[in-house]
Amino acid sequence: MTTLSLLDLVHVRQGKTPADALADALLVAQRAEQLDYRRFWVAEHHNMIGISSAATSVVIGHLAAGTSKIRVGSGGIMLPNHSPLQIAEQFGTLESLFPGRIDLGLGRAPGTDQVTARAMRRDLHAAAESFPQDVQELQRLLDEPVPNQTIIAVPGAGLKVPLWMLGSSLFGAQLAAQLGLPYAFASHFAPDALDAALANYRARFQPSKQLATPYAVPCVNVIVADTDEEARHLYTTLQQMFVGMLRGTRGLMPAPIENIENFWSPAEKAQVSHMLSCAFVGSPATVQEGLEQFVARTQADELMVSAPIFDHQKRLRSIELLAEIGPRLG
Repeated sequence: MTTLSLLDLVHVRQGKTPADALADALLVAQRAEQLDYRRFWVAEHHNMIGISSAATSVVIGHLAAGTSKIRVGSGGIMLPNHSPLQIAEQFGTLESLFPGRIDLGLGRAPGTDQVTARAMRRDLHAAAESFPQDVQELQRLLDEPVPNQTIIAVPGAGLKVPLWMLGSSLFGAQLAAQLGLPYAFASHFAPDALDAALANYRARFQPSKQLATPYAVPCVNVIVADTDEEARHLYTTLQQMFVGMLRGTRGLMPAPIENIENFWSPAEKAQVSHMLSCAFVGSPATVQEGLEQFVARTQADELMVSAPIFDHQKRLRSIELLAEIGPRLG
């Protein structure tokens, strides 16, 4: 059996508001908890009108307060945007409020474009260069204080909030291995280095106080419906969003369309199809077959699933159908 978890970008749908997106995210988290999903993560993005999770730690608090047992966390916090002390305090607060339920996934990218990155008033080049040191500083701030320690995160010190390393390249895999952290790979939008990164992570892994053996979690897009045809129709929402990224026209989450071939150019189709090569779309039988092959290929310890579906009820239906498939994987 493969453990299943959900990644939610808290998309704002056309005709809706960020408040609606945050309310929807909680409803999805509550249903995921009922279905025994392991985790529910949200990610830090800025200056994107279609994503409502910029204040990631606040959103995590909203989700954790409305659930009771599912782990809630970041997939991830973009550490170059923050000081380690700020994040230790924020997640120490979350862990104090919701003990044993908080995950802290860390990424190196800014989570936005360069113009917005500069508006955040951080030297992102220097911050990215110091990312390994900042991760280790964050570890120390969440560990037990040592004698004469000058800076103490309150709350945070001694709470040992579990850290995760996120990545889409060999850099994150190597750092996760060096620090003995669980590793989540962003194959839902950047699949190229997946196999090499997982192999590198497992080969170089050094046991730590947090983790004795490697723990690898690839993220994939999964859209399940009662029929292949319906699932492919729902999938056109995600395909349109990726075309929007290529065109530099990010916006609100669009409704699905009848014929995606009329929407994209052949070059856009080829590029988007490549970026979405780790997407599993179809009926339960179709998705099960694809995921079985993916789990066998990656030896995933857990699957992190993104399910960007425009219709809220059909999104809930998708995660319900996937929960039925889960016990048959692995």
